[in-house]
Amino acid sequence: MYAPVFVMMVFSFNHSPSHNHWGGLSLRWYQDLFNDPNIRVALTNTLSVAILSTVIAIIIGTIAAVGIDSLGRKSKRVIMGFTTLPVFNPEILTGVSLMLLFTFAISILGFGRMGYMTLLLGHISFNVSYVILSVMPRLRRLDSNLFEAAQDLGALPFQAFVKVILPAVRPGIITGALLAFTLSVDDFVVSFFTAGPGVSNLSILIFSMARRGISPRINALSTIIFVVVMLLLFILNSISDKKVKNM
Repeated sequence: MYAPVFVMMVFSFNHSPSHNHWGGLSLRWYQDLFNDPNIRVALTNTLSVAILSTVIAIIIGTIAAVGIDSLGRKSKRVIMGFTTLPVFNPEILTGVSLMLLFTFAISILGFGRMGYMTLLLGHISFNVSYVILSVMPRLRRLDSNLFEAAQDLGALPFQAFVKVILPAVRPGIITGALLAFTLSVDDFVVSFFTAGPGVSNLSILIFSMARRGISPRINALSTIIFVVVMLLLFILNSISDKKVKNM
């Protein structure tokens, strides 16, 4: 399964542009990669969208998880069903539906145009679900009386939330943040349908470059993305292992 990825990583250090001839070790394609202004812009868009969508999804998802946890059993079951829908829904359906929604808002309601903001909103839309699903298990294990006990001891509702609820669900928030950031960096389908003309991230750029032929720069760029994602997943799994050992 990893053999194609390994071949791609090896040939990203090949001095020769040919995929059939080994011309020796070289960082030539990595230098060309970072000297390309289009790639720098795409990298900036990718990181900024991933960071902003992760932060906003953490805020919305954490507040939503606390609200859902306070509902009754039937209401909670219904809302959690809608929450998990973006996770199990095919990405192509999510991307097309978001594109239609943004097109309607732009053409009928006159809200801006397709571009960076629609790309950001598209990433937030699926990141929120992963944050909620990461925070909810921590809330289920939390004693529901702790919040009221903090208020009885003189804490305001906001103080009780910050000093009691947030520390208890912090591992879930960190897990959701790492997962949301990884998915945002990796996403192509939703990005392709929600990004406007002239706006692209790394996944869209790689797709457009591949249509013109497999350039060795794609190998270098894909290697960097693969290494970054693997590091994030390693951190995520390490945090999960520590939580299991603590339990």
